Amino acid sequence: MKENDVIIKDVAEILHDRKHLAYVRSFGCQLNVSDGEKIKGLLKRIGYDFTDDEKQADIIILNTCAVRESAEERVFGIIGSMKKLKEENPSLIIGLAGCMTAQAHITEKIKKSYPQIDFVMGTSAINSLPKLLLDCLRGEKFSADTGEYDDFSENTEQVRESKFKASVPIMFGCNNFCTYCIVPYVRGRERSRKPEDIINEVKNLVSKGYKEIMLLGQNVNSYGKDLGNNMTFPELLRETDKIDGDFIIRFMSSHPKDASRELIDTIFSSKKIARHFHLPLQSGSNSVLERMNRRYTIEQYLETVDYMRSYDPDFSLTTDIIVGFPNETDEEFRETLDIIKRIRYDNIYSFIYSRRTGTKASEIADTIPEEVKSRRMRELLEVQRTVSTENYRRFVGRRMRVLVDGISKKRNGYVTGKSDEFIIAEFVGDRSMIGSFVEIEVTDSMNWAVTGRII
Repeated sequence: MKENDVIIKDVAEILHDRKHLAYVRSFGCQLNVSDGEKIKGLLKRIGYDFTDDEKQADIIILNTCAVRESAEERVFGIIGSMKKLKEENPSLIIGLAGCMTAQAHITEKIKKSYPQIDFVMGTSAINSLPKLLLDCLRGEKFSADTGEYDDFSENTEQVRESKFKASVPIMFGCNNFCTYCIVPYVRGRERSRKPEDIINEVKNLVSKGYKEIMLLGQNVNSYGKDLGNNMTFPELLRETDKIDGDFIIRFMSSHPKDASRELIDTIFSSKKIARHFHLPLQSGSNSVLERMNRRYTIEQYLETVDYMRSYDPDFSLTTDIIVGFPNETDEEFRETLDIIKRIRYDNIYSFIYSRRTGTKASEIADTIPEEVKSRRMRELLEVQRTVSTENYRRFVGRRMRVLVDGISKKRNGYVTGKSDEFIIAEFVGDRSMIGSFVEIEVTDSMNWAVTGRII
């Protein structure tokens, strides 16, 4: 019996007196959500049930995000409010997991200033949860494991949030060190899972009826470089595409410098890979990209886009944009607007630059007033709104395959979902359709979605 099995048995024996409830809350990216599902899997194996009410919980685990300082401040606020819960229920166990814990000063701050926290667990130390929990149950005042491990918790059952959409991490960490990003410091260097483990996980999910598989990594395009077996991301996609079943393959995030023609060829020669690519631009200015350490030029980025569009001029593209990077000039901002008009993304995810302590960009003195950044953001959104409105008209009269994922919050009697192109679609339907593919004819478009009727 493995050591962790013994520890889990010991914890379960201590908790045998009654049913114990766990409250797990994940913040931030989809990788964090996936980690949260693994945390729940371990708790379920120990014998916990789950609750959405923290006041009813016997254990609370906050799975944190560190991408922005505002995210950390939010978590500290929540931790502070839990002091009262601890006072009302002294046996309550409270743990902190996720990216915040990878910063030594945060763990030390928690230990010194937040006695209501019983343990801290690093991003790659999920399998340490039973040991940390056992320490708490045996009276330890504070336990921590923030070490870096290559153990990907392959045998950990996940308690997934959806019955038809699943995220499958294929790698962890990042080697790119963009000057605005904390991820390499809190997630470590790139570490790829074995391809056979990934393929087996996808096969298992498809056999259980999952319809959407999202392959995840900080930079999926660099998958396999550390394995030494010539396995590349395009090859992994080709192997995943061979799996029998009716499902769609998506992936994120991609770094433009590693978006090869082989990858694009693989997408267009596949049967199951979505006809959509999320390719973070961040800025349309070469000088800003250099300050960001993005390691590609606008010209190289456009070459990649043009190659995709040579297959299909309507190919769906989305991106990330940072507005107001330190000392971004009006001219540099205008270059970003020009690229948006040139590429015509279906959607953009835009952010006003937020200083992040611990990154290179945080050392740059920023002279841009906040009102200027806000004005630029409004202008950016207005340009994209116009582009999206025009773009979505191209789908009117066409057929779309849509995976229904919920009830429309805007219109009674409608359901909503995403097409293969990652376009939101709404149409008349009911709850029985959720989790299934339907084919619709698009009858109208807006700047954020299309509407249609089932064929």
